[in-house]
Amino acid sequence: MTDASAIAPPLNRTAAGEPDRTTGTAPGKKAGANFNATVHGLRGVAAFMVFLAHVLGGVGENVYSADAGYLAATTAPWNFGRWGVWLFFVISGYVILPSVMRYTPREFALRRFFRLYPLFLAFSLLFIAVNAASNAFPDLNRIGTIIPALFMVNLLTHTEQLTPNAWSLSYEVLFYAMACLTVHAAIRRRDRVMTVLLVLCSAWLVSRFPAMAFFLAGIGVRLLDDRHIHLPRAWRPLFEIIAFAGCLVFGSVQHYDFGLRDVGNPLAYGTFLFTAAYFYMAIAPGSLTSRLLDRPSIFYLGTVSYSLYLAHPYTYFATRQLFVHMGWFGPNWPLSLALFLAAAIPLTLIFTHFVYRALERYPYRWFFHERVFHR
Repeated sequence: MTDASAIAPPLNRTAAGEPDRTTGTAPGKKAGANFNATVHGLRGVAAFMVFLAHVLGGVGENVYSADAGYLAATTAPWNFGRWGVWLFFVISGYVILPSVMRYTPREFALRRFFRLYPLFLAFSLLFIAVNAASNAFPDLNRIGTIIPALFMVNLLTHTEQLTPNAWSLSYEVLFYAMACLTVHAAIRRRDRVMTVLLVLCSAWLVSRFPAMAFFLAGIGVRLLDDRHIHLPRAWRPLFEIIAFAGCLVFGSVQHYDFGLRDVGNPLAYGTFLFTAAYFYMAIAPGSLTSRLLDRPSIFYLGTVSYSLYLAHPYTYFATRQLFVHMGWFGPNWPLSLALFLAAAIPLTLIFTHFVYRALERYPYRWFFHERVFHR
């Protein structure tokens, strides 16, 4: 397909549609296809966590803001739902490294474009049209905000993203670009000066946007996994439980954005370290996570995770407006929340299914004549 095969050996695909060097089969990988189902499933879990976090936080902010009981009961789960974003970033670091090694910068950019942009553009244009008509967010109607958002460079221009949740895509695209250019300079071009400059630029970006450190953690886990470096099998379950418990504790006590204000926060460092450690344990052959996620429903969530991530704010908002209009948010908030979830979850999954087929899967297949995910 490209001359990248001369640089790196033929690769299979991971759960995110990216190449995978892993060989052999083990629990958590589909036999005969070298497919890491654990990584795939974790993407689905992460997306669903973000969805639930937005439900809990949004209902709290817009409906039960004066109910101390609701806020006390849902703050920790809302905080932990945000952890799904950081898990996404670690997964991206893990799956992107082999891709930038296999493909030339041009083909890598094309594959990332058709993988992400059609769905992103559709929802961005929807937001622009609705906001222009309603003027609900006047600052987001400015051309100086819209253009950087559409090009996903709003991090660098210090402006807002438009599509709900798309702020994280700006981090992703910046990471893709730096990873691709650095690997190209270091491995294909063997240009030491350019490599050093790109590494220094990457270090500056991490210092300016600390959340990008999660991508580096994913790359580190990838390098260890490619070399089959894992803890002794007998130790893995205990350390996996400890690592996840650390994620649960540190991720629940605070709502992080991993910006500059979190640099001096020891809780943020704990969240970062335990997230990296848990992912490293979870993807090991025979992990507890791989057994828990070995479900068709989880596999499906992994497949539609990107669509779910961008689509759910719209179904959540529509469902919330309906409940508010009908007066279905009553003083018994546990019952009201349960009814809301019973309506919002299936509606969101149905909408996500059609969004995935039309805006995520179809453009990629149309251009490359192959599946997004190679099992």
